Amino acid sequence: MTTTETVHDRIGTARNELTTAQLLAVFALAAALLFTLLFLQEPLAHDSMHNFRHAAGVVCH
Repeated sequence: MTTTETVHDRIGTARNELTTAQLLAVFALAAALLFTLLFLQEPLAHDSMHNFRHAAGVVCH
């Protein structure tokens, strides 16, 4: 019987293989994305990002 890799296994592998600087970069990126999603929901910022996505050819709805 073969075993499949789980999320827990992947987290353990990442802990063992990534350096502290790489982990800090991942957490900084996650924090920046969270900040953007939470605080850039101002109507003007939201509308400009929405219009940019359409201009780039991304279908939102």
